[in-house]
Amino acid sequence: MKGMYHYLREIWKKPWDLVKKRLVKWRREPVVKRIEKPTRLDRARALGYKAKQGFIVVRVRVRKGGRDRPLYGRGGRKPSKAGVKKFTPKKSLQWVAEEKAARKYPNLEVLNSYYVGEDGQYKWYEVILVDKHHPAIKSDKHVRWITQPQHTRRVFRGLTSAGKKARALR
Repeated sequence: MKGMYHYLREIWKKPWDLVKKRLVKWRREPVVKRIEKPTRLDRARALGYKAKQGFIVVRVRVRKGGRDRPLYGRGGRKPSKAGVKKFTPKKSLQWVAEEKAARKYPNLEVLNSYYVGEDGQYKWYEVILVDKHHPAIKSDKHVRWITQPQHTRRVFRGLTSAGKKARALR
C-alpha cells in the first residue's frame, strides 16, 4: 500500500498537463510572489518545509538562457569581439532564483528550493524561507540550526543545495 506522497511524486513526473494552465497565470504575477502553501507538497516536505509559523514559501520566476554581459563604452566596435554573447553563468537558474527570494525578504533565510515549471521564456522555482527570529523556529530542534550565526546569508555563500551543486560539492 502506497502513501499520499508517493502519488504526489508520480503526478509530478509528467507535470505538463498539471502546470500548463497555471503558467498563464504565473506569467502575469510579480517575479517573486509569496504563496499560501507549496505547489509540490511532497518535494517541499522532503526539503525541510513544515506547515508551521516561521516557514514561508515564495514562487520565483527566472529568465531562461545564457548570461548577457553588459557592454559599456564599446560603441562602434564589432559586437562579436566584445565578449558579450554566449557567456555561461557560473550559477544555476535555481541558485539565481534563491538569491532573488533572499533579496526580496532580507530578514529570512533560504532553506531550500525546488522546480515547479517552465515555458519557453521562464522557469519557476519555489523557495522555502525560514524566519530565524521566530520563537517557533527557535524551539524546533530540527530547524534550530539555521538560527546560529554561521548560517547567516547562506544563499549568497553557496551553502544551499543548489549552491553546493554549482560549486561541485555534491
